[in-house]
Amino acid sequence: MASISDTIVSVDRLKVGPRSIGGTGKTSGLVPLAAFGHNPGNLRALLHVPVDLRPGAPLVVVLHGCTQTAVAYDHGSGWSTLADRFGFAVLYPEQQRANNPNLCFNWFSPEDTRRGGGEAESVREMLTAAIERHALDRSRVFVTGLSAGGAMTSTMLATYPELFAGGAIIAGLPYGTATGVPEALERMRGNGHDRAMLSAHVRDASAHRGPWPAVSVWHGTADLTVSATNAAMIVDQWRGVHGVGAPDATGRIDGHVHRMWHDVAGRVVIEEYAIAGLGHGTPIAISGDEACGVPGAHMLNAGISSTYRIAASWSIVPASAPTRKVSPADGPRTTAAGREAMTLAPVDPGRVINDALRAAGLMRS
Repeated sequence: MASISDTIVSVDRLKVGPRSIGGTGKTSGLVPLAAFGHNPGNLRALLHVPVDLRPGAPLVVVLHGCTQTAVAYDHGSGWSTLADRFGFAVLYPEQQRANNPNLCFNWFSPEDTRRGGGEAESVREMLTAAIERHALDRSRVFVTGLSAGGAMTSTMLATYPELFAGGAIIAGLPYGTATGVPEALERMRGNGHDRAMLSAHVRDASAHRGPWPAVSVWHGTADLTVSATNAAMIVDQWRGVHGVGAPDATGRIDGHVHRMWHDVAGRVVIEEYAIAGLGHGTPIAISGDEACGVPGAHMLNAGISSTYRIAASWSIVPASAPTRKVSPADGPRTTAAGREAMTLAPVDPGRVINDALRAAGLMRS
């Protein structure tokens, strides 16, 4: 694979204003964040700032998955919708095809996953610029992402832990376990992880020695693109960093296993959701008070909203969503039992293989 320096091309300047959501006839509220730094990773930056956002508001950084754009992921996940309701800003780093033909963040590239360089540094630059220009709260900055974006979330939490109060990794991978495409494919299958070195990868990524960001891990039990073994590896990586042992709280939320780890001060430092029967994608809910987002490619109706529950774990939305008046466009509400129903597509082995190759940047769309 060519190095990033060999594939960088001049940036296609974006016009400031709403961007079209492909195929929907709607527009997005994301606008470009211009001149945010040296941008060594050659990424785009798109920002959603609610009208009349108060100074000192939180910032959520969202990293899309392979084959996705910032606008498409925002539409599917509902982060901007939630930001408008509860008053926080959302920043979307966006990959370019010059860097990766499938729009994957290069989570397996050493030059893009180290402190001070590549894509990781570009994300740091853009979030710093967003904070300064909109007077956001530096103590309430969070990061989340799906798949390759989830793996890059692991990267940001490891390389710049002092910047983030928390992070949420969806169908992603632990930090520092792959240094090229062959290793990336093996790790996606759940093979070759060195458990003894997982926490050391994070500690060695920076000079930071705490406090560490809280980590939320989400993974579907039926994910055939990124093995759910990776969720266990992420938990192990951060258990060592936080110095916690077995989970001290286990239960079910909307039918899905939920585990938590608390530190000695009682703070939740790790939580894990195992979404029963879910394939590769971001879990969303299309009904109920916590619903936000729209089903689509890798945006899967799971009867539970990862977007809302992640935001609630960061205390930037209420723990339980305020009841909203139902409009005809919302459709009927479901019962508690109905919320446990899953919308799953039939498994196509050929598609699974192709998805894995695209996720590693080895196959063009």
